[in-house]
Amino acid sequence: MTNNSKQKAFQDFYPDVWSLCYGCGRLNEHGLHIKSYWAENGEETVSHLKPKPYHTAIPGYVYGGLIASLIDCHATGTAAAAAYRAENREMDTDPPFRFLTASLHIDYLKPTPIDTTLEARGKIKEVKGRKVIVSVDVIAKGEITAHGEVVAVQVPKYLAEEMGI
Repeated sequence: MTNNSKQKAFQDFYPDVWSLCYGCGRLNEHGLHIKSYWAENGEETVSHLKPKPYHTAIPGYVYGGLIASLIDCHATGTAAAAAYRAENREMDTDPPFRFLTASLHIDYLKPTPIDTTLEARGKIKEVKGRKVIVSVDVIAKGEITAHGEVVAVQVPKYLAEEMGI
């Protein structure tokens, strides 16, 4: 498991108005608080999430919606980090990047056990203009249990302006 205690998560750079997401919003008191970081190799991204007992689908296994949220939020955070990297900018520089999901595809490969910390590992497949494509594997007990691909798009300018960004 990666120790990111000294590193700020991608989602921690989002302006407050963009930090309310149920999955990754640091300001959503009822949310999952998904946090994503660059992995040790500097090319992949990583996130860890420990499911709660109420994230159950069937006894002993995680509800697929939680896995979808993990993939979704990890991928959009990865997209933001990739956009900053593509522009050779630090994540605390303006204008801020925030990405939304245009497409989310998930293959559930096997039931995901609930009694372990889940790891999401992201790979940037493409950065093109306002679009970033990210693939994410969810790993439980050393096995890939789900694979997702997200097409993430930068928040449209009109929405950013509506929010005062």
